[in-house]
Amino acid sequence: MLIVLHCGAVMPRNIVGVSSLCLFNDLTTLGCADDRAFVRLVLIDNNKQVFKMHLDGQLSLSAAQQSAAGVKPQNEDSIGICIPADVSLTTKGAVIAIADGVSAAEAGKEASETCIRNFLGDYYATPESWSVKKSAQQVLIALNRWLYGQGQRFIRAERGYVSTLSVLVLKSRVAHIFHVGDSRVYRVRGGDIEQITRDHATRITPEQSYLTRAMGLDIRLEVDYMHHDIEEGDVYILTTDGIHDVLRDRELLAAAQAPTEEYEARCAELIRLALELGSTDNLSCQIVRVDALPKGDANDMYVRLTDLPFPPFLSPGMILDGYRIEREIHASNKSQLYIVTDVETDTRYCMKTPSVNFEDDTAYIERFIMESWIGTRIDNPHVVKVVKRDAPKTCLYYLTEYVEGRTVGQWIKDQQGDARVDEVREIVRSLIRGVRAIHRKDTLHQDLKPDNVLLDADGGVKIVDFGSCLVAGIAEIAVPIQREAALGTLHYSAPEYTLNRKPSALSDQFAVAVICYEMLAGVQPYEGKLANCTALKQFMALEYVPCFHYNPLVPVWLDGALKRALSISPELRYQDLSEFEYDLFNPNPKYMKQVSTAWIERNPLRFWQATAGVLACLQLATLYFWLG
Repeated sequence: MLIVLHCGAVMPRNIVGVSSLCLFNDLTTLGCADDRAFVRLVLIDNNKQVFKMHLDGQLSLSAAQQSAAGVKPQNEDSIGICIPADVSLTTKGAVIAIADGVSAAEAGKEASETCIRNFLGDYYATPESWSVKKSAQQVLIALNRWLYGQGQRFIRAERGYVSTLSVLVLKSRVAHIFHVGDSRVYRVRGGDIEQITRDHATRITPEQSYLTRAMGLDIRLEVDYMHHDIEEGDVYILTTDGIHDVLRDRELLAAAQAPTEEYEARCAELIRLALELGSTDNLSCQIVRVDALPKGDANDMYVRLTDLPFPPFLSPGMILDGYRIEREIHASNKSQLYIVTDVETDTRYCMKTPSVNFEDDTAYIERFIMESWIGTRIDNPHVVKVVKRDAPKTCLYYLTEYVEGRTVGQWIKDQQGDARVDEVREIVRSLIRGVRAIHRKDTLHQDLKPDNVLLDADGGVKIVDFGSCLVAGIAEIAVPIQREAALGTLHYSAPEYTLNRKPSALSDQFAVAVICYEMLAGVQPYEGKLANCTALKQFMALEYVPCFHYNPLVPVWLDGALKRALSISPELRYQDLSEFEYDLFNPNPKYMKQVSTAWIERNPLRFWQATAGVLACLQLATLYFWLG
């Protein structure tokens, strides 16, 4: 990783991927003078050994930035630009950030520097699978808490570590803006300039205003977030109030419309103009131009995806890349699964190969490649491990750990409707923990079903098959193909998939509840009619049959938890899987009250037996009196 800390007035321009590294080799770490801002430029070149990224269309940018103390004795502004030179440019994007330490605060300078330094460092440390929004918000929340905590050392917290912060993230074809305070982000497009952010400040007099929101001002952080599509030629200008409080939009527009090679000089010119017009604050300015967007060529993407050919037909005894094929354990129209043995270590693995039926299907190949990418990023004992291979492959496949056991689907058949409640709950507890590990990567499994959950010989639970996963951080990267809408299995899918509504973690919760219900009852909920519904009206007409109708050993409060998790409307389900897990093991009085009054609901067999007995007695009494 190349990190350059530069405290001079001008930052280099034309930052474009790896080729830009040479532009900064002559820069060294300098001590920041009091009249200079903390200015940070970072280029990341980790040479990450991930699978060959097929989404690596380069986003090309030109940028310049400058900051000055102005008439003040020290500069409390901080600015920074981070342009990754590796796959992170695709998965995380480029970051431009500006912060203005509050003058009234005793640690304003330290606060603004911390905002820039920590955001640039921590944002790129978040998982690649996270969306831009989740990554930035998690970093901002943690950063704000730290600043607020440091501020408690001062008599008045608002005079501690307080700073504005505006962040622009350019990823794929979308601009993401995170903003708190009165720094600004402008966009110039087609000769028009637009202020994207709004100032979080209340003006008391023409010369004085107070911030209503800032980093470190309150333990609760409210950040404005917005996003929009970007176009080639778009220019973004980020400024602190020392610039925009005195300059008009036309001066900013003129700077943005200048040739990119003049951006450095234009930044300096804006600062000079602001000082001439009487600016009394620190002055900082950043200009970033979108020179080129990621390529949108479907043929080019297909070439990258098909770098490895599909494997040949495999049969027992064959050796592929040092792995001996033992036997095929599963085959479908989409893939094959084999047990293989490493001929060197004698270790067993599972090998998944793509089906030749999709050899020319770009969307299918992308999804297959993403399966191994997802699996290598989830480390949890309840999620099957994808094995990383150091040696190069000769064809397309991936390996997972070998799990000796059976699927939950087979377990359900073996129980024949005689499942023990405690055993089911322990299995579901492990399943929930595996699903939560997937969700922590901002990923939805989307195909949870009994056949995708393995039980090993020791009773351990393993979630398998990432072929339908939705990764938020990857989904927001534009591609020139129509991605496959991988739905999974309708009998276990939440209604929102059929209704073409946005899925969420609550959708996976629904699938977990279906599995739990089927394990306890031996049948699927809603009498197995979920797959037959195609409209909201049909879903709402479904009747929930309590689980204890099929298995009288199921407590009424446990059934209440299942009923909530199986709600047709996502808003009525548990907000978090941990709540569902808790209610599976701890009686919720609310659910006990709902079903404790009706005998026919508690034990319909006994109810109808008693009813038949009473009717028989009445018939006999009637005959006795009738016949005399």
